[in-house]
Parts: sequence; C-alpha cells; structure tokens
Amino acid sequence: MVTINLMKTNDIFNLLHNAVESKFFGKKISQREMAERLGISMRTYQDWKLGNSQPQSAIAIFKMLSELEDDEVLRVTKRIRNGLKGNK
Repeated sequence: MVTINLMKTNDIFNLLHNAVESKFFGKKISQREMAERLGISMRTYQDWKLGNSQPQSAIAIFKMLSELEDDEVLRVTKRIRNGLKGNK
C-alpha cells in the first residue's frame, strides 16, 4: 500500500485562497465572499481554513492531484474550470 503525504488541508485552503487573491492583483477577498463563490456557508469555510473540519471529497481530490505530474494537473484543472464555467 502506498501512503501519500500531503500538506494539511487547511494549509492547502489558505494557499488556494491566497492564489485567488493574487489573481485579482492582491485585492483581499473576504472569507464570506470566498464562501459565497464556493456555495457554502462562511462558517464552513472558516472551519476549513482553520483546520477545524475537513471536507472529505477535497482530501480525496488533493490526493489524486498529488499523483499527477505538473502538466497533467494543469490540464485537468483547466478542464474542471471550463466545466464549471459551463454550469453557470
């Protein structure tokens, strides 16, 4: 059995939150706004960022992505982004 060592889930959420802010030239995005973008409550988002709870599906997704090479991660995330845009 292969064990995959990952960053803590809350560290990943913080890293991603900062990356989204960076996309908007450093404009701060509140936890409330990020939660609204994700379609979850602010409390749930805060719990994820603080590490008080972990969404199991996100952990599985992070583990799967960690198995891929960089170019594969980019290709897959672009397909996911395009699929999400199509659902709006």
